[in-house]
Amino acid sequence: MRPASPFAFVDGALDRADHLRDDPAALAAAWPRCGVIALDEAGLALVDADARLLPLDGAALPDGLGDAVFLGLREGRAWFSLAAAAHGIDAHARIDLRRAATQWPAWQATLFAQARAVQHWHQRHRFCAACGGVLRFRRAGWLGHCDGCGSEHYPRTDQAVIAAITDGERLLLGRQASWPARRWSVVAGFVEPGETLEQTVAREVMEETGVRVQVDTARYLASQPWPFPGSLMLGFIARAEPDTPRASEELEDARWFSADEVRAGLERDWRDADGEGEGIVLSSPVSISRHVIRCWLDEHDAAHAPR
Repeated sequence: MRPASPFAFVDGALDRADHLRDDPAALAAAWPRCGVIALDEAGLALVDADARLLPLDGAALPDGLGDAVFLGLREGRAWFSLAAAAHGIDAHARIDLRRAATQWPAWQATLFAQARAVQHWHQRHRFCAACGGVLRFRRAGWLGHCDGCGSEHYPRTDQAVIAAITDGERLLLGRQASWPARRWSVVAGFVEPGETLEQTVAREVMEETGVRVQVDTARYLASQPWPFPGSLMLGFIARAEPDTPRASEELEDARWFSADEVRAGLERDWRDADGEGEGIVLSSPVSISRHVIRCWLDEHDAAHAPR
């Protein structure tokens, strides 16, 4: 059995069953027994009184399949997402994706992340970028077709790198002005057209901290869907020159931290970043950022272990 992922939105991914997106009859047949996740306009999931995924199935919804988005199959059962208001579904309680990732079973958080990403694409791509015509969603919600020029539009995912940068002994961390007072994390940024992932690591670190990365040392670690609102985070580790970090428009501060400081930051409760006390607090376990930090620390400790 594959070990559980150390971060959210990966484990329990559905079989997306692409072939069923073009089979309305099969989807209609699956609808009465399907599972449904209902989202409000803000992307919050409707939940029951215990903050669990609201138990819905197709048979209980009067409108039928309609414009529901087919997400895939889990253990042979189809799962769909839909807009709660459009289908007259109501619940007093809602939950956001970050909180769900810490409370729900992993597969449900992954389901929610997929549903939220597709919803955001639908909300932001209602008209054709080529001619301005209205888009109609086909293939069970996965294709936007323009009524005007016939153009086809597919869901967009923005690639971003997130990197543990080291000078061999220390880890580079930064913080944004809007973050809680003790929160620090690794540098991240979006990939630009015509750029390799390794080049993105070096450019983003230079732009945000002034530290020079050795491009040929950039090494891929893992990836995470990050539907805030629609990114794919690509985790890296890389070596850099021991330059003095500087602040930038993105970061109000950037510094090198020792292995002991990073270790202590990982041991502190990530929810205490707003609390009083000394020492840094690092990212939530929900995020891949914590994973790349731990990967660096594990490699550092292994290299410095007594032989």
